[in-house]
Amino acid sequence: MTLPIAQLGQPILRRETSPLTPDELMSPEFQAFVQAMRETLQEAGGVGLAAPQVFSEHRIFLARVGAPGPDGEPPPAELFINPTILAASEERVARWEGCLSFPELLVLVPRWRQIRLQYVDESGQTIERDLMDFPARVVQHEYDHLEGILTIDRAESTLHIIKASEAEAVFGSRSRSEPESQEPTED
Repeated sequence: MTLPIAQLGQPILRRETSPLTPDELMSPEFQAFVQAMRETLQEAGGVGLAAPQVFSEHRIFLARVGAPGPDGEPPPAELFINPTILAASEERVARWEGCLSFPELLVLVPRWRQIRLQYVDESGQTIERDLMDFPARVVQHEYDHLEGILTIDRAESTLHIIKASEAEAVFGSRSRSEPESQEPTED
């Protein structure tokens, strides 16, 4: 079963989420919800999906942060429960990002290149994990959703928000050495 994806303007996208208790994590209802989130992410073709995007205030998200499979298939989506960013590098890198909640837009977002994240995994274990580059970017994007923050809030200028259908025209008109010319990533 797939879930509807909240689109830009839905109030749920601007709310902070609530942590889950250990009892909630093991409930059949929660397990069914996570499975529905996985199916929704798969159908949407994204690399991440946060609970607010499917009209839930649970403090969880899915993210594909592992290495691709042997045939280039996307890595499985990992579940991050009650995450907290513990540390971040000083270095920030700007890249274009898409979002399943407003797929018609791309936003140039500066993000930390490396982060240390603490979260609970599907088995209920607390994990600390260092992530760099693309995996760190995906996790920060989804983490922002849990805080009620959208990529458009992170844009340094309205010039850094473009219509996705115009990406080729925009990227084709810029030098490949400019940060703005980086290919977009999809959440």
